[in-house]
Amino acid sequence: MVVSETGCLAGRAILVTGAGDGLGRAAAKSFAAQGAEVVLLGRTPAKLEGVYDEIVAAGGPQPAIYPLDLAGATPKEYRDLANTLREEVGHLEGLLHNAAILELLTPLDSHPFDVWERTMRANVTGPFVLTQACLPLLTEAADASVIFTGDECMTKPKGYWGAYGVSKAGVHNMALMLAQELSHTHVRVNVVDPGPARTAMRLRTHPGAPLSSWPLPEDLMGPYVALMRADSGQSGQVICVQAGV
Repeated sequence: MVVSETGCLAGRAILVTGAGDGLGRAAAKSFAAQGAEVVLLGRTPAKLEGVYDEIVAAGGPQPAIYPLDLAGATPKEYRDLANTLREEVGHLEGLLHNAAILELLTPLDSHPFDVWERTMRANVTGPFVLTQACLPLLTEAADASVIFTGDECMTKPKGYWGAYGVSKAGVHNMALMLAQELSHTHVRVNVVDPGPARTAMRLRTHPGAPLSSWPLPEDLMGPYVALMRADSGQSGQVICVQAGV
């Protein structure tokens, strides 16, 4: 996938979850750099405000900020979000499900229930309900793209990855099911597995690995931008990324 020209996302509105840092922050900035109007969703307003300032300083279209904690949000709050998008933005061509939590690595036989439930709500239930709420807007667009951020553990189970590992397997299946169900529409659904990246989550799960061995999130954005383009055409795909490829 190659992003060939500047401004390839001009006129498109894209909602990014987990936009406050890491891959979500890099994606939001990359989408805006290509002309998209980005809606920044996350649980920490201060982080979202920082990304907002970076986008504006770089000359991108003015983004919007929508604080929401996916681990605690109710179905009504997701519907309210979709209604706000309709009223304030008027259209939606892209949805990036990037928000995820990984609180601890632990054996299943001692996995705390509250952590399991919170992780599932943020990583699986949240994207499910948010997609439902946004589908009317997405299907009204001439072309729309939904991307789920995956992980190697979604297809290669790894011991001790607990609720996070199970949630990513669920996201993988949900995305490919959705792609089939929407195949008769103009809404495309894909999964991007970015691989290892220099993020706070990676630092927590691999504290002994050398920092320089992982690419920056910004180095992994090519497929994210390419899949958000109106002319991408791809759906139902799982794309594994390497830095620069």
